[in-house]
Amino acid sequence: MAPMKKRAMLSATVFALLMISTVALAQKDRDDEPTSWVNFVVLRDESGKPVRNAAVIMHPVTTKGKQGKGGMELKTDAEGKANFDGVPLGKLRVQVLARGFQTFGEDYDVDKPKMEITIKLKRPADQFSVYDDHPKDSSAPKPDTPPASDPKDNKPN
Repeated sequence: MAPMKKRAMLSATVFALLMISTVALAQKDRDDEPTSWVNFVVLRDESGKPVRNAAVIMHPVTTKGKQGKGGMELKTDAEGKANFDGVPLGKLRVQVLARGFQTFGEDYDVDKPKMEITIKLKRPADQFSVYDDHPKDSSAPKPDTPPASDPKDNKPN
């Protein structure tokens, strides 16, 4: 084998070994972190019935309040439940998406070895349009109107 090919193979092997050891060390660090088992229950707000096949998306939150890299998506079962064992302790951003419901999002402090989070999804609200007829709301402030003028004031002299 030519000396250049041997060097290239040796360099590739060393690089691969370095990558494998780096990944192994990162995994070891993650294995040492305390984690929690989190159970999600997703229900309909109006009836309390479970929402099946809802996407529960989890993202870590940095100390600066920004969404961290990585994440995990779970799907709820027929009882509206999904769980994950291995959520790192700390802030967790949870988003829930389900067809026919408003998107849900909230940050939680994961601080116990076992947690249950119940999420109630609402139906979408109607959008407000200036082109639709709306009943007059008596509690709404009324616009300032000038005092009505006396019709006698408008007569020509």
